[in-house]
Amino acid sequence: MGLFSRKPKLPAAARPPLADAERVLAWAGSGSGSGSGSGSGEAAAAGEAGGPGVGVLVATNLGLWLPGRDARLGWHDVLKAVWSGRELTVTPAERLAERAGYVLVADGPAETYLLLEPGELPHQVRARVTRSVAYTQHHPVPGGAGRIAARRVPGADGLTWTVRYDPGTPADDEAVVAETDRLVAAARAATAPTDL
Repeated sequence: MGLFSRKPKLPAAARPPLADAERVLAWAGSGSGSGSGSGSGEAAAAGEAGGPGVGVLVATNLGLWLPGRDARLGWHDVLKAVWSGRELTVTPAERLAERAGYVLVADGPAETYLLLEPGELPHQVRARVTRSVAYTQHHPVPGGAGRIAARRVPGADGLTWTVRYDPGTPADDEAVVAETDRLVAAARAATAPTDL
C-alpha cells in the first residue's frame, strides 16, 4: 500500500443501519472470493453472490455487523474471534440467565467467514474485543469450573459481568451458584474504584 493510498470505501448497499455515534472502522467482503473494496466485494455487499457466509462484515466502534444478522454484535458479546489468515471465526455469547450482578452465558454457534481481502478487519476485531475485556479469570467451582469476565460496553457506565461455565459444569446446582455468586462478588470488589 502506497504512502497516500486510501482504504476502499464501504459500498452504500453494504452499509448497515448505524447509530448516530457509530462509525465504520474496517470492513471486508466475505464468501465466494469477495474482498474489501473489490468489485466482487460490492457484489457480495449487494447480496448478488448468495449463500451462507456471503456478504460484508463491518467493524464499528460499537460492534461487528455480520452477514445475515439484523443487528450489530456488540464487542462485549463476542466470546471468541479467531483469524486463520483466510477465515475469521466469531463465537458470540448466548445469554442463558440473569443472576444477581452477572449474566450466565455460553458459546453460541460459531460463524466462519472467508475473507480473501481482509484489510484491517481482523486487526480491528482483535483490538476491539481485547479492549472490551476489563477482567477475566478462570475459577474452579464444585463439579467443574467457569470463567468470570467483566466487559466494557460502549455507552454504558461501569462493567458488565458474565460467567461462562466449562462444559459439564452443573450450572443450576445450588453449590455452584453459591460459589459463583461469591467469586463474582469478590471480583467486583477487587476491581471497584477506590477513589469515589
